[in-house]
Amino acid sequence: MTTPAWLTVLTTTDSEEKAHALAQGAVEVRLAACAQISAPVTSVYRWRNAIETTEEWQVLFKTVAGRYDELEEHLRAAHDYETPEIIATPVVRGSDRYLAWVTAETAPVTAL
Repeated sequence: MTTPAWLTVLTTTDSEEKAHALAQGAVEVRLAACAQISAPVTSVYRWRNAIETTEEWQVLFKTVAGRYDELEEHLRAAHDYETPEIIATPVVRGSDRYLAWVTAETAPVTAL
């Protein structure tokens, strides 16, 4: 099985402002070509032996597989959750023009 060239990476946070900061930060440093912030969702999960229900914002990043480790590291450093949700899903197919744009926008900037 071949490694996917592109990924969508999901994280969640507990405020719209934090979601915007995570999205802006990753796009600014070219670890994601874009990030989409979804309206509040209700998350139900087990944490420290209790069932929690929380309103969260989802952020979905579009990136190339080769930048995943850097994106994960960036999100861990920027996130205030002890154990942030960071899940990558392979892009199996997509528009050639869109995927070329993702590739171009996530290319590392090289010094001249």
